[in-house]
Amino acid sequence: MTDTVSADPVHTFISDTVSQHDVVLFMKGTPDQPRCGFSSLAVQILDHVGAPFVGVDVLQDEALREGVKTFTDWPTIPQLYVKGEFVGGSDIVREMFQAGELQALMAEKGVALDGGAGEA
Repeated sequence: MTDTVSADPVHTFISDTVSQHDVVLFMKGTPDQPRCGFSSLAVQILDHVGAPFVGVDVLQDEALREGVKTFTDWPTIPQLYVKGEFVGGSDIVREMFQAGELQALMAEKGVALDGGAGEA
């Protein structure tokens, strides 16, 4: 994150969103109706570990869709944030989940899990 956050209203929105919610997934579509396989996978993993999260549909606004990529200098969507920190995209979330690292991160950050099957 750079000084452009304060100058760019999209970056300000992203910054405010990730600071106001414990877990945020910038995705294509909504948690109930993902509009790409990668977003769907990320939603399934978060649901499986029981992590309550806010989904932000980047397809509703082209500036948001591009702005989320420049915010963290990460070229793909979805993007997962936990307690204001960028975690990664779909592949990283999947790898962390399979290794038990995502569940550990959620516990370490104090994110209340809903008792999902992926909880250790």
